[in-house]
Amino acid sequence: MYKILKKEVLSNVVKLMDIDAPHVARKAKAGQFVIVRIDEFGERIPLTIADYDREKGTITIIFQELGKSTMHLGMLNPGDSLASFAGPLGHPTEIENFGTVICMGGGVGIAPIYPITRALKEAGNKVISIIGARTKDLIFWEDRMRAVSDELIVCTDDGSRGRKALVTEPLKEILGDNDRKIARVWAIGPAIMMKFVTLATKPFNVPTIVSLNTIMIDGTGMCGGCRVLLEDGAQFVCVDGPEFDGHKVDWDSLLSRLSYYREEERKAVEHWEHKCRLDGTLVKGRE
Repeated sequence: MYKILKKEVLSNVVKLMDIDAPHVARKAKAGQFVIVRIDEFGERIPLTIADYDREKGTITIIFQELGKSTMHLGMLNPGDSLASFAGPLGHPTEIENFGTVICMGGGVGIAPIYPITRALKEAGNKVISIIGARTKDLIFWEDRMRAVSDELIVCTDDGSRGRKALVTEPLKEILGDNDRKIARVWAIGPAIMMKFVTLATKPFNVPTIVSLNTIMIDGTGMCGGCRVLLEDGAQFVCVDGPEFDGHKVDWDSLLSRLSYYREEERKAVEHWEHKCRLDGTLVKGRE
């Protein structure tokens, strides 16, 4: 069992937890992920590692309560335990001194872009970070991102924090500045955001790395559920990723696959909320 040591509410739908998982923390690197299972009947939830502490033996996860399983996870508290916490999985981010790089986090994607940004900064890169969300209440870790960036740009759709813009707007401005030579871009966030980031960088021929969070079951490449189509054929996010060349991803196929089980997910949430009401337990963030 893996004990929850800390819980922090970052917004009404975004939660942070520190998990006691020494064997994962010993080997975790930026860009990798874990698969969490709440109990023996639980769904396997893939979550990118937001941070790790090798000395304390802890892994930090940040998740948004979108479906039944993440809503259930969000109701747990320090002292509760998870049935399984498998990882670290996937290939870590390629870290070296590339020059000037851009790190982009959208919504809950701010969590996994943080350790990548920190590692790139420690490797000697000049780091420009762009983070964004729909509204200020969904922006978190701004101070952390600022501490590991040479420049930080904050965007919100409604203008409630930072600049009123999509994250692609400052990205295009920076890429179009002839005085700045951008070596690489990393983008993590909703699939639609990452798609438009890659469309923005392609005319400038800037390598763009995205971290995909697809439907995933076993995390070992056996089930094929996390299959993603690339220009040179299909690969599996769990064992070949989670990072890919964004310019090679078939985004229309990916977006379609992500919506395959939308109706089943909706029914699962409705059943969960109904059960919580019968039990007299409110589902936090949705009541």
